[in-house]
Amino acid sequence: MVTTPRQNSAVELFDIKNSYYIGNYQQCIKEAQKLKPSTPEVALERDVFLYRAYLAQKKMRIVLDEINHSSPDELQPLRLLAEYLSATSNQTKLLSALDEQMEKGHAPSVIANQVAATIYCLEANYESALRALHQDDDLESSAITVVIYLAMDRVDLARKELKAMQEKDEDATLTQLATAWVNIALGGDKLQDAFYIFQELVDKYGVSSQLLVGQAACQVGLGGGRWEEADTLLHDALELDNNDADAAINALLVNHHFNKHTEANRMLTQLKESSGKHRFVKDVLAKEAEFDRLEAQYSAELSVK
Repeated sequence: MVTTPRQNSAVELFDIKNSYYIGNYQQCIKEAQKLKPSTPEVALERDVFLYRAYLAQKKMRIVLDEINHSSPDELQPLRLLAEYLSATSNQTKLLSALDEQMEKGHAPSVIANQVAATIYCLEANYESALRALHQDDDLESSAITVVIYLAMDRVDLARKELKAMQEKDEDATLTQLATAWVNIALGGDKLQDAFYIFQELVDKYGVSSQLLVGQAACQVGLGGGRWEEADTLLHDALELDNNDADAAINALLVNHHFNKHTEANRMLTQLKESSGKHRFVKDVLAKEAEFDRLEAQYSAELSVK
């Protein structure tokens, strides 16, 4: 049986992509570095996932140093994402440039669309994120779309997108992950189903902080709240990856549940420093700013009286 270049690529890159999808970024990097690609196209796709894994580890400097303006077009969106994630002063300029690119028409590649959607999601601009992905016939773009719909509290649309993923490839890791995410959003008996999906992925491909965070979210909703089990899972997740913002946020909430406010506040301080673009951190900072504004206003009114 003759295999196509695309099939060969899928086989060669399976471990690299799969490690990235389940959040095992160090393993993704390890697999990418040891791969001997059969074609330049496979080498380029490998590099895309290698640099995405570095970005997931918050190693923006590596990406900025190694991807320059003469690098292949497929890698340029990853440099843009690294610039966005590390930028403090030129956010508006970067976002304006991205808006201009997307307004001209569809981005030049699937990865460019996915990067655009990622940036828009971090800005809570979900409509633009969906527009960036809507023409992609790619399983990962569909998985990102599911995440966006869940962030918008549109579980109905997330289920519709998930159904399309299941029709394409029900057994794919991305489809299994998306199924678990939707099940968590649905709650109830679906939480147990989600927990088992995460466990099957752990048994099949190895543990990762992302999979443990998913299991912890299930435990919080099961049986009136299995907080001790969730706490253990989140501790293990942070042991695996102390840069995992979702693990830290969930651990913060569990600490509050156990009235461990000192630990929770310490985690929040660390999150503000390391994950300022995370939606949770942005919401906290916005609420703190609003509280400070109201406090100042109230103090001013009292001084006048």
